Amino acid sequence: MVAVAAAIVLSVSAGTRSTAGAPAAPRLPAVQADTLTARYAANRTYISDSAEAARRMGDTGRERHLEQLNSPGRTFLSFSPKGDGQAVEVLGDLAAAHRIVVLVPGSDTTVDTFDYLGSHQASLGGGARSLYAELNRLSEAPVAVVAWYGYHAPRTMSREIATTARAEEGGRLLTTLLRQLRAANTRAQVTFLCHSYGSVVCGKALGGMTSRTASGLAGVAVFGSPGMSLTSVSDLPVRVPVWAGRGTDDWIAGAPHVSVNVFGATLGFGTDPTSASFGARPFAAGGAAHSGYLVPGSLPLRNLALIGLGRGAEVSHD
Repeated sequence: MVAVAAAIVLSVSAGTRSTAGAPAAPRLPAVQADTLTARYAANRTYISDSAEAARRMGDTGRERHLEQLNSPGRTFLSFSPKGDGQAVEVLGDLAAAHRIVVLVPGSDTTVDTFDYLGSHQASLGGGARSLYAELNRLSEAPVAVVAWYGYHAPRTMSREIATTARAEEGGRLLTTLLRQLRAANTRAQVTFLCHSYGSVVCGKALGGMTSRTASGLAGVAVFGSPGMSLTSVSDLPVRVPVWAGRGTDDWIAGAPHVSVNVFGATLGFGTDPTSASFGARPFAAGGAAHSGYLVPGSLPLRNLALIGLGRGAEVSHD
């Protein structure tokens, strides 16, 4: 109980930090190939101004994290410093890529953990960089990775972690991102790679799509997943290849796979995506721990990159 209370206090504190006195958000142009440079520049200025505001308020931790985001060469499609913040980073040339891979993170993701969450590879930014390097190692065609912290991820020790509420909002926002990517690059095939609670977000996105809104989506892979809030892939209204993998050292294997409605809230996330009854295509994840799927040189990283490149025949299954 003490730990849960502490987590709630931290969550509330994070929800109010660095908001008063923060700079006004810029007016960004719609996402298109010819507006990307302008969006990146505007968000770079916004991040810089937000870091300065954090410094003035004495929030040295937030200042340090924002300065890291503002490192030379980094480009952000979206950003917000409010509360836990939001940040959508692009690696590679989004408009020229043949393949775009969107990395959808799970719980505890904030702008403060974007680049560091226990280890470099465990963070969204670190994992995206590892994935981008692997994609380029395996492909001669141009690729891009989108590190998408574009929804309000729940905290591990919070009430929201056991419900689909944050995922329902996230699913709608992820569908909007797919539409934006299509506007920026009509030729590229897009793949969602969804970790932990992020797989619930992807499940909600897929569940709300039509053949029109799913245009350009080449596949989805979930890893370290507690479930996708689905009974099986046959529940989906669109036919998109769905892959699932889990490392042998991932504690998520012990999560109960149930889904019940309690006072209007859905608790639990349904069938284990790695089970035969779910119907996903399996990929080998070796001995990966919950935060170890995107470690450079690892089996799951290679398999996830191959899925992102549309080379499913090369994906190992055991």
